[in-house]
Amino acid sequence: MESSEQNCELEIDPEALPDERGHFGSYGGMYVPETLMTPLFELTEAYHEARRDPEFEVELQHHLREFAGRPTNLYLAERLTEHCGGAQIYLKREDLLHTGAHKINNALGQALLAKRMGKTRIIAETGAGQHGIATAAMCAKMGFDCVIYMGEEDMRRQELNVYRMRLCGAEVRGVSAGQKTLKEAVNEAMRDWVTNVRHTHYIIGSALGAHPFPMMVRDFHRVIGEETRRQILEKAGRLPDEVAACVGGGSNAIGIFFAFLKDAQVRLTGVEAGGREIKSGHHAARFAGGRLGVLQGAKTWILQNEDGQIDLTHSVSAGLDYAAVGPEHAYYKEKGRIHFGYATDAEALEAFRDLCSVEGIVPALETAHGIAYTMQRARELGPDQIIIGNLSGRGDKDVQEAARVLGDL
Repeated sequence: MESSEQNCELEIDPEALPDERGHFGSYGGMYVPETLMTPLFELTEAYHEARRDPEFEVELQHHLREFAGRPTNLYLAERLTEHCGGAQIYLKREDLLHTGAHKINNALGQALLAKRMGKTRIIAETGAGQHGIATAAMCAKMGFDCVIYMGEEDMRRQELNVYRMRLCGAEVRGVSAGQKTLKEAVNEAMRDWVTNVRHTHYIIGSALGAHPFPMMVRDFHRVIGEETRRQILEKAGRLPDEVAACVGGGSNAIGIFFAFLKDAQVRLTGVEAGGREIKSGHHAARFAGGRLGVLQGAKTWILQNEDGQIDLTHSVSAGLDYAAVGPEHAYYKEKGRIHFGYATDAEALEAFRDLCSVEGIVPALETAHGIAYTMQRARELGPDQIIIGNLSGRGDKDVQEAARVLGDL
């Protein structure tokens, strides 16, 4: 498990980003076919209008509270703290939200926006299935037609969530191209959106893609960090020393980090998927083995070769098995404000077992990467220090796959 050690003061006001062209410094933007430029401009304007409308905010907060189950608890994991023998470990319990993960925050916000725009059909991509079931649940609640694109390998790994999506009335379309994982699901969803944009809204599930999606997804997940910051001040009387979260596209991480960006004394650490090892085709740690490039609408760090061809990726967790990272993360990495490390498959599985056996909490395999780092870092810190791990999702969906992989190990 690896991570950098420096800390820094942020020079840029986070509230000013992205700029009007959708850039976080040199990252982000709108790198899409011409046919999507007008819909993206229209979506950007509709989003800004909605966020300026007090009625939209009231409706959003109502559904977050009454349907999704916010606020979530900030939990002092006493036995895990004792087990690690170092810093106090707090867990932000996003796993307790309806549908089982933080993904419902964004699915809810974008579904309300789609309703406001007069759309009748929703599409989405999903890897681990948590964004898929969150979107399917919102479509059932609001009466949208719903299509979810999912790689066939991820459908195999996440059978429970596939069935849950279908129970909610969604059509789940398997994608057989390429590695049959998240990147290919995004490709198919984008093709669908280009064809049906007049009546269809595409709910992207992470802080990636073309502007305004990274901004919208971040904003709908900022509630995680805002709650966490308030709760730790109430419980501990001070800010934490560090906040950690797993990073695939980066939605749960930017959601919890954003409220702490101006607090220079709080270290922020994103944890990528180290896979089997940091070797091409065996991991999904973009900052450990990637290059700057453009993928699926945004300029960011990508796992690709010297010719720009996208590398194969691997992670035991379907939700982190993706070749690019959200552009806002790339920006804060460049600025030195968010630090990035990785956890291997073996480390994540060990953390999965430890959290189950010590605290009675079954984390998602994606989340287990962040928990692995949180536990290691707690051992390095003193007992008077505090680290918060974002428990971004629960692991019901992963039990069968974890049993298979742990059996192999």
